[in-house]
Amino acid sequence: MRNTILLAATATLMMAGAAIAQQQPTPQPSPAPSAPAAPKGQPAAPTIQSVNIVDITELPKDAQTQVNQIVAQRGDAGLQTLRKSIDATPKVKSALEAKGMSSAQVIAASMQPNGALTLITKKAS
Repeated sequence: MRNTILLAATATLMMAGAAIAQQQPTPQPSPAPSAPAAPKGQPAAPTIQSVNIVDITELPKDAQTQVNQIVAQRGDAGLQTLRKSIDATPKVKSALEAKGMSSAQVIAASMQPNGALTLITKKAS
């Protein structure tokens, strides 16, 4: 009796497995394209919530040294890219103009996860 029940259960499972294997998966609609996503492994850039402008002379000496090293590593091409990006962002450009400055005086920028953008400036010498 046990063998008959076991045999019936095994046959049922085998047929169920074969039936499941033959089913076609239902196609899922592809999501509509939205804003470009950040590359894998990189978080999306936060939205600018506030803009802080700091002159390099207001920073501690060790921070000034770090900023100068970053500026030297980035080179002129990187600096021009940063300044073009600033000019293309009205909120950031307005914040600079409110302080009587332009992107030409910006030497570095730092974006915090909370949306606080800090621009490091250097007065023309």
